[in-house]
Amino acid sequence: MRNFDDVPNDDDTTMKLSVTANLEPYEVLYQAWSWDGIDGESIIFHSDDIAALSDDALCALVSESPLVDRTISMTVKRTEKFTFVNFNFRS
Repeated sequence: MRNFDDVPNDDDTTMKLSVTANLEPYEVLYQAWSWDGIDGESIIFHSDDIAALSDDALCALVSESPLVDRTISMTVKRTEKFTFVNFNFRS
């Protein structure tokens, strides 16, 4: 399993759950969190694993997960090391 120990977390974000998983064929980190009155979830990839995927292709891949409410929009944030797909925003 790839290491996700150095995934950055904002000081004002409360982490409810953080667990490594597989979203075939990728190893990912799943997180459920709360920030500024908003609850949300993220699937985090190693950026080099998914560099060839567009943001739309990445969202389509994540949308296949039964965790995702497809009626709520997603956001993608890419950094050099990690790519965050955020979804299921609730206030």
